[in-house]
Amino acid sequence: MQPTFVLVHGAFANSFSFAPLQAELGLLGHRSVAVDLPGHGFGATYPLAYQAPQDLAGLATAPGAIKGVTLADNVAHLIGVLERAKRNGPVILVSHSRGGATATAAANARPDLIDRLVYVSAWCPVLLDIAAYYAEPEMATVDVAALAPAMVGNPAELGLLRTNFRTADPAVLAVFREAFLADGTDDEFLTFLNTFQPDENLDAGTSADRARAGTWGRIPRTYVRLTDDRSLPLALQDRLIREGDELTPDNPYDVRTLESSHLKWLVRPEPAARLLAELAAS
Repeated sequence: MQPTFVLVHGAFANSFSFAPLQAELGLLGHRSVAVDLPGHGFGATYPLAYQAPQDLAGLATAPGAIKGVTLADNVAHLIGVLERAKRNGPVILVSHSRGGATATAAANARPDLIDRLVYVSAWCPVLLDIAAYYAEPEMATVDVAALAPAMVGNPAELGLLRTNFRTADPAVLAVFREAFLADGTDDEFLTFLNTFQPDENLDAGTSADRARAGTWGRIPRTYVRLTDDRSLPLALQDRLIREGDELTPDNPYDVRTLESSHLKWLVRPEPAARLLAELAAS
């Protein structure tokens, strides 16, 4: 039976970013479902203060619907989608960036619903929590502080992370571009930036949500390395692959590589679609 690709987005993103990839998959004859995790997509909050002319003081205090959303909420929502997709045949779960944490926790909970896991430069924590990896040598080239000028409000008071992606500050835009789409055109970068939503939930998981050998480790899995990713560097991607293989040496990653920044593979999705189609055929 033909598999269904279930696509899980990363931080501040939503199902909309997968539209070009889904078009390519469809033209190759494949079925796909792009998930909006709770508080994303049409469930997101866009405060009036976020619109032009922006009111940054108002934006810093405006409530957001994603407040209180946890990784467990994301996992429960994803499992509901996987249960429905599984009725139609095999399921290939594809995650990107922070979406990997949700995919990993879902695989821990319900490995029976997933026939293959695919991580595209995605987080799959094994030995550490996601936050702890940022202090490791593999993340030394990532300057998190450089993104601070785009942050709005106090996360502890808002109960969420808020970023002003609609800034016109050239310095901040340059940091965003370097991190996400340095290999794209100006128009591609700004178009993708405007698909992002301002709010993201605070909960990226704990040690209880790391990959588990007895459940997650039973599922065939592929890791797609992105060679030019500057927000989740290749060295960190390779470490996650290595740690996963050490956890379940009898079921190692099938490793693939695409020449891409963090987002270019979604802007020009033809190579990624062909790669996923190969996985479906196998």
